[in-house]
Amino acid sequence: MTTAVDGKSFSNISATTAGFYLKGGYYVAACVATFSAGSVDLQALGPDGSTWLALPVPAHFTVAAIIAPGYLPPGQYRFLVTTATAVFCNVTGVPIS
Repeated sequence: MTTAVDGKSFSNISATTAGFYLKGGYYVAACVATFSAGSVDLQALGPDGSTWLALPVPAHFTVAAIIAPGYLPPGQYRFLVTTATAVFCNVTGVPIS
């Protein structure tokens, strides 16, 4: 089961984050930014250990929003920032009972 403390937050960034580990489970992501024509995407590191992949669930932000990506496997993730600035984003595990 995922716990509420499993997750990662970023404040006032304007570049793609370094990879971070998630334990796996059910997650919710949120993002607020100055988007203009930009976007922020939650991505997973592929099995080759070097390619970042789009998630099969909605995790693409072009406006401030909270989304429920759903179940994510354990592994490395990152937020890909494309032109957006003043980005505040997080992904947080949600306990499911």
